[in-house]
Amino acid sequence: MGLHEGHRERKREQFFRCGAESFADHELLELLLYYAVPQRDTNAIAHELMARFGSLRGVLTAPEEELTEVPYIKEKAVFLFRLVPALYQRLLAGGEGEEVVLNTPERIGAFFRSLYAAQSEEVMYQLCLDGKGKKTALYKVGEGDVGSVGLNVRQIMKNALRAQAVMVVLAHNHPSGVALPSHEDQIATRMVRNALGNMEVCLADHIIVADNDYVSMAESGLL
Repeated sequence: MGLHEGHRERKREQFFRCGAESFADHELLELLLYYAVPQRDTNAIAHELMARFGSLRGVLTAPEEELTEVPYIKEKAVFLFRLVPALYQRLLAGGEGEEVVLNTPERIGAFFRSLYAAQSEEVMYQLCLDGKGKKTALYKVGEGDVGSVGLNVRQIMKNALRAQAVMVVLAHNHPSGVALPSHEDQIATRMVRNALGNMEVCLADHIIVADNDYVSMAESGLL
């Protein structure tokens, strides 16, 4: 067993024995790189990635052309960096068989802040809830900002019917901005609110997420 392999085996054993909590961020990145960069000191590569992009989130959401400027970061590593947040978002959004209750602005905001944690592109979601605030479905209803998405109100109405929603929450993110609703956000939100209201479905909130922060339009009196 070579020097690198012995170190890697010890780190794997540490992970199974002690969990992710026993690792710093750069060490978790080092572990991930084992599966993309053989026969190299991935600890040094992880340090360089963290120094260049500032955080785990920065690494996992960095553009491919910038990632591949780092020595030994090739297509396999970029693939893993894209796969990890995609799996996380699918896990969080799924919840099949779980009772997810989102009945306060704080719970809804925390849910979407986690969902958008590793998202580098602008995406809009529709969360469907029953009368007690239990999640019945989550749909992606657009990509890009609200103005460029061309918000499909008809699809949002169909989703609400399919999920037998009593309440709906919209959410989108501003990856390189601030968590404040734009004028376009407010116009689009009122349009959806009125359309859902005609179906006796309540638009409970519109959440805007940016930089691990969020704003509730309902709490801000903008709904």
